[in-house]
Amino acid sequence: RVQLVESGGDSVQAGGSLRLSCKVSGYDYSSFCMAWFRQFAGKEREGVAHISTRGGNTNYADSVKGRFTISQDNADNTWYLQMNDLSPEDSAVYYCALREAFCLAGPVGLDERSFRYWGQGTQVSVST
Repeated sequence: RVQLVESGGDSVQAGGSLRLSCKVSGYDYSSFCMAWFRQFAGKEREGVAHISTRGGNTNYADSVKGRFTISQDNADNTWYLQMNDLSPEDSAVYYCALREAFCLAGPVGLDERSFRYWGQGTQVSVST
């Protein structure tokens, strides 16, 4: 059974940083796509960043470029989202997700419909 477990969500002040973690178990293939999404209260989930597990190619939503970094520790089956210079507009539930194929290029690469497995989410709250 494939499981994705996020951790690291917290409450921080604007300008602060957080690092989210996503531990994957039960998935034995080496080449796939991992992504982070977020969902604001009352809104649709939106893609934040993805990374190809083989090659490490990344893609980011415009709203987080230069502030967020997605990375991976393949040996530990853990993916990370380093978030710097946080603002209240980043407050959301953050989810990691796994796509059983290579990452797609362009905006479609952060379309939630192509990701099969999801974590339970972790709350990030940023105050002024």
